[in-house]
Amino acid sequence: MPLPPTTRRGFLRTAAAGSLAGATLHAAAIPAELRTPYKLNRLVVRASGTPGAYDEKAVDCPFVFQHGERYYMTFVAFDGAGYQTGLASSANLLDWKPEGLILGRDPNSEVTRYNVAMNWIVRENGLFSSGRLKQVRGRYLGVYHAYPKPGYEQGSASIGLCWSSDLRKWELDPPCLHPEDGAAWERGGLYKPCLVEEKGVFHLFYNAKTVDPRWHEQTGVATSHDLRKWTRHDANPILRNGAAGSPDQWFASDPCVLQYGGKWAFFYFGLDGKAVARDLVALSPDLLTTEKCEGVLVDVGAADSVDEKYAHKPSLIYRNGVLYHFYCAVARDDTRGISVATSKPAGTA
Repeated sequence: MPLPPTTRRGFLRTAAAGSLAGATLHAAAIPAELRTPYKLNRLVVRASGTPGAYDEKAVDCPFVFQHGERYYMTFVAFDGAGYQTGLASSANLLDWKPEGLILGRDPNSEVTRYNVAMNWIVRENGLFSSGRLKQVRGRYLGVYHAYPKPGYEQGSASIGLCWSSDLRKWELDPPCLHPEDGAAWERGGLYKPCLVEEKGVFHLFYNAKTVDPRWHEQTGVATSHDLRKWTRHDANPILRNGAAGSPDQWFASDPCVLQYGGKWAFFYFGLDGKAVARDLVALSPDLLTTEKCEGVLVDVGAADSVDEKYAHKPSLIYRNGVLYHFYCAVARDDTRGISVATSKPAGTA
């Protein structure tokens, strides 16, 4: 009898039909302004393949922002032992230069001994803004999650804040959210955080999993006024799994929350009953309730494409009239890297 999966990759190999009914409502079609139908169809950031390098095996989970005259991307890298966080830069959002490791594991830390994945830095909220970072208390404020064991997503991860003056060296606070302190939907472990400051309130969005072997992932939020005391929302999870046959039947994960007009856009990825992972979007009037848009925002690609298996984990930025939707692309042979889809053909971007 095969062992039950303990990681997302194991889950994806064994997922079967099932559902966890949720209260999230379905809205109209995806707004035209959010669509990015033009895929670059190549990896813009990829694993180095260098033996012993922090990014030897895979790169994942992009977060893109503008700083100074350049664009930057933090990403999560896997070397076979655990996750660490790297940085790349670009002048045009299509051609990227590796900048190296910016947040590595600490063998002396009980929290980051094996893994440390920074997924977000507080930035301008607007989807159609320049995407520049905002300082909090005179420094840049990031948010990370860390798994307690070596390997790929081993153990129940916690979430914490981190601080930097130069975006290269980061000081980590102890974790502020632990899975064991939450409700049943999150006790299996916490995943990617997204931190938004709006009118003096910090909203920490994150996805989490249940403890059952074929778990479900959904997205919730905790809020804070002082970055010390965090209160989970009573109605969590605010982005729930859909019914059987929906594109987020198993997972509603990896939130990227940005202001869109008078609303908020919750970009996320869904996993369906056939273990296909694709980027989706929901809208919110208040950061606490969501209405899913019908349809898929970024779908998997054709045979032999860089995203034939999965097109997931969104990060969006706007430049010169073009919306760029970065995502983790996984090919049939499990090559995992970062690609991008745009609202206009790449040649006009």
